Amino acid sequence: MATIAWIGLGNMGGPMTANLVEAGHEVVGFDLDARANEAAAAHGVRIATSVADAVGGAGAVFTMLPKGEHVRGVYDGDGGVWANAPATALLLDSSTVDIETSRYCHEASAERGFRFVDAPVSGGISGAAAGTLTFMLGGAEADVAAAKVLVEPMAGNVFAVGGATQGIAAKLANNMMLFISLVAAAEGSQLASSLGIDPQIFWDIARVSSADSWALRTWYPVPDVVESSAANRNFDATFATTLALKDVALALGAGDAAGLSLPAAQLAREQFEQLIAEGLGGKDCSLIAKLVHPDGAVAGYEPASAG
Repeated sequence: MATIAWIGLGNMGGPMTANLVEAGHEVVGFDLDARANEAAAAHGVRIATSVADAVGGAGAVFTMLPKGEHVRGVYDGDGGVWANAPATALLLDSSTVDIETSRYCHEASAERGFRFVDAPVSGGISGAAAGTLTFMLGGAEADVAAAKVLVEPMAGNVFAVGGATQGIAAKLANNMMLFISLVAAAEGSQLASSLGIDPQIFWDIARVSSADSWALRTWYPVPDVVESSAANRNFDATFATTLALKDVALALGAGDAAGLSLPAAQLAREQFEQLIAEGLGGKDCSLIAKLVHPDGAVAGYEPASAG
């Protein structure tokens, strides 16, 4: 079993490390949030006092952080991963970041004698807890093979996508498709309801017909149809709108760099931006269903009282 350092013990990192501990690995974690540290400690993670403390004796180092700037900051500097991890450690970033950040991590790791794999995931908080995440791995063939062994306790599927940055490239394209599908589920669900169709019956039809999608099966924005839907809980976030905007913006940035036109993704970005402008960035991204209605009223959502 390996000694694994884990930086970032939030909604994804916390349950992911719990699965590594259950598989018999020693996990040393660090997060700036004391509550995240406490939750991880309750699942057997040994909490370090700093990034340097966490990575000092690690055979592998995972980062799971909100943005590319956080990843760069954790790797660089006197207190960072590169300055303190053993040169033999395999470095893996499971954050959703821009391709340029991932490329920087690959190149700067190689310059310092480290192996690095971009290892983003899909499957959300529920997949992290269940150990059924999809991992998309990018890097040198031997490094990806070593990464596959490490991620197995957290994964339902593991894909060796290709060389450096190919894992994160797959993640960005995948999430872009997810958010486009979410727009379809939001608009279709509200149209069906407005036409008087029972929500459960319509979902049953769409689920086995050409409208089927992961967004429909998992995030359907109508209460009492899909257990995992945020619509059952006043659209409290399972995937916050601010994070959805970040991810679709990263995909659009990659599309711009490739000279592509991505109008459907642009529409999704505009809808997330509208929710954020209304002060709802912390709510679930499936709340875009309210934008279908002129008055913004949608089943399952009760706005916070002004008082």
